[in-house]
Amino acid sequence: MRVLLVEDDPTLAGAVVAYLRGAGFAVDSVSTGGEALLESAVIAYDAIVLDLGLPDLDGVEVCRQLRERAHAPRILMATARDALKDRVTGLETGADDYIVKPYALVELTARLRALMRRPVDAIPPVLVVADLSLDTGTQVAHRGERAIRLTAKEFAVLEYLMRNEGRVVSRAQISEHAWDENYDAASNVIEVYVARLRRKLDEGGEAPLLHTVRGSGYRLGPQP
Repeated sequence: MRVLLVEDDPTLAGAVVAYLRGAGFAVDSVSTGGEALLESAVIAYDAIVLDLGLPDLDGVEVCRQLRERAHAPRILMATARDALKDRVTGLETGADDYIVKPYALVELTARLRALMRRPVDAIPPVLVVADLSLDTGTQVAHRGERAIRLTAKEFAVLEYLMRNEGRVVSRAQISEHAWDENYDAASNVIEVYVARLRRKLDEGGEAPLLHTVRGSGYRLGPQP
């Protein structure tokens, strides 16, 4: 999933970005509420980690403005203020969850994954396409009884494809959800990862599931 971190502490922001990227997330980072509103207006983030205390707009105001949009991302409010009224205010404004600073990075990751297991159409934590399954909590994939070892980025690409089973997704759509703003549109990195996934998914001699739709993108699912 693609995440926007809104945090004005550069040391904390750097640590969070590095940890989440290592866990397979695509992460962008900004330090003000205004930047968060601008970035989220042009990029379809899956989730936003939003600090409550920001140097310009208060996190609550940013959350309120995000919730006024037609397709608002999931919002995890981060605050050093652990008073009940602060948590209630954030949730009532539209935050999906909150985490109190200083937080453990492993807890932040778990909360983000929990948010993604509560989508509008109730996609389960274990995704299944034909005989392929992917546990989004443990990041373990299986083709039938055969376990498939995935890197963090391979997991991110496969998760997005499985969440869009049967649909043709473009390179741009994959890059928006599995890469951050450092993605080079001129590179062939997506083709490389798709080729790796295809080899891993089919190496047991199973029927191909990952198909290239020439000129359009890729589709995951049995061949119609």
